[in-house]
Amino acid sequence: MPTLRPQFQIITLEQYEALPEDTRAEVFDGQIYYMSSPSQEHQTISMELSTILNTYIKKNQGSCRVFHAPFDVKLNDTPLTIVQPDLMIVCDKDKLDGKRCNGAPDFIIEIVSPGNPADDYIRKLYYYKNAGVREYWIADPRRKIVTVNYFEGDVLNIQYSFESTIKVNIYEDLYINFAEISELLSM
Repeated sequence: MPTLRPQFQIITLEQYEALPEDTRAEVFDGQIYYMSSPSQEHQTISMELSTILNTYIKKNQGSCRVFHAPFDVKLNDTPLTIVQPDLMIVCDKDKLDGKRCNGAPDFIIEIVSPGNPADDYIRKLYYYKNAGVREYWIADPRRKIVTVNYFEGDVLNIQYSFESTIKVNIYEDLYINFAEISELLSM
């Protein structure tokens, strides 16, 4: 995700929803953090991963849905915590209300932005684990690594290079070849 800049005032859901539509922001414990637009590299990785995940689910006639940022996920009402993961899979349709996902998605991928890598590695790891996300990946283009956290299986911080083929643990037979994605970044 792009660099986050805090603005120190507690906001409500109503205030968050009243922000201009083109505002990119997340809220952690009632504090709003504004985000800048993603880079070309970030968008390339996001698009490729989104295509792979969506194609797999459609091919297997799965009931889960793939969403990409900006799409709100409300992790908590009090204090308000709303995130916009780069990519997510939601399998419980009851969590979707037409505006957002209310509760933890099953699978999340965040793509690290150079301005604030600690946000994905520390803050979001904490919130996602505690909210009940089953699996959380951190794709870091600068370091060329993917960190896999499979909370459901108590597997934390397993790192793979961008040349690896990585199993999506919430599925029996889904593997993502990051070497193919990495090739696109050099174009």
